[in-house]
Amino acid sequence: MGNLVWHEYSRYVSVTASVYAVWASFFGLLYRKYFWDFVGGTFRDPGGIQPGPNSAIFIMLIVKAPVIQILSMILGLFLLALEFPLPPLKGLALHRSIVLRIVLLLFQVFLNILYYQGTNAAIWSLIAAICYTRAQMLGETMAEAKNNRGKGGSA
Repeated sequence: MGNLVWHEYSRYVSVTASVYAVWASFFGLLYRKYFWDFVGGTFRDPGGIQPGPNSAIFIMLIVKAPVIQILSMILGLFLLALEFPLPPLKGLALHRSIVLRIVLLLFQVFLNILYYQGTNAAIWSLIAAICYTRAQMLGETMAEAKNNRGKGGSA
């Protein structure tokens, strides 16, 4: 049996999480709901749980104007372009950086955990970030990085 190649596994999880994030942000545009509305909310008999006054900024950024969903969709599409990769990104150091992917996935976790439809995408993005961190700790490099070694400015 061989060893698990962590960056390949996390690439597949990241692609799945990013597709889910784009899909969830699309539905988040249509059905706007702040996920953490039950924290500090007031239970009303005919209306259910209504968010408290301390979450007004999130209500404005998610329910009234879907800024969080739009940013999540843009970030998910960029991560997809980075993971597949898009041909203009393939030769760049941006494409070979595992640390950049970890940071972008953590931003995706932060954005997706805020609205209701993006919670599963946030969980899978966190799993992908943890797996990329494991790959970084093991010193794994991508095949593109190995092929471009010593080529100076033609990365």
